[in-house]
Amino acid sequence: MEMDLISKLNQQWTDIYYLLHYQHKDNISHQAIRIMQHIEKQGEATIGALAEYLSVSHNTASEHTKRLIQKGFIAKRRSQQDERKVLVFLTQEGRSVLEQHTQLDKEKLKEIIERMSTSEKELLEQAFELLSREAKQWQF
Repeated sequence: MEMDLISKLNQQWTDIYYLLHYQHKDNISHQAIRIMQHIEKQGEATIGALAEYLSVSHNTASEHTKRLIQKGFIAKRRSQQDERKVLVFLTQEGRSVLEQHTQLDKEKLKEIIERMSTSEKELLEQAFELLSREAKQWQF
C-alpha cells in the first residue's frame, strides 16, 4: 500500500512540475541549481559545506561557485565571525534564476487554483503543509 502511494505521489509530483513549471530562459546546469538551492535554504554557505552537500571535492565545489559568481548569480564575502572563512550567498539575480528553475509558474498555478472549490483549496493547502512539515523534520 505505501509503495503504491509513493509511486503515485512521485508520478503526480513530476506531472505537476512538468505541466506548471516556468519556461527556462537560462542555460544553467542541474548542479548549479542544487548549489543555489542549498545556499537559499541555508542563507549562505562555505565552499566546504557545498562540497559536502554535493559529495564532491572542495576544488570541484570551488569551480562551480566561480562560474556562478561570474554569471552574477552568487557573490562572496568574508565571515564576520571568522575572517578566514569565505561565505557565498545568492544575489537578487540568482534568486530570480533559482525561482524560474525550481518553482511553479505563479500564473499557471493561479488559474488552476481559481477553478477549485474552497474545500479543495483548503485540502490542497493542508496536504502540502503536512508534507512540507514532515520533510523538514526528516534528517537526510
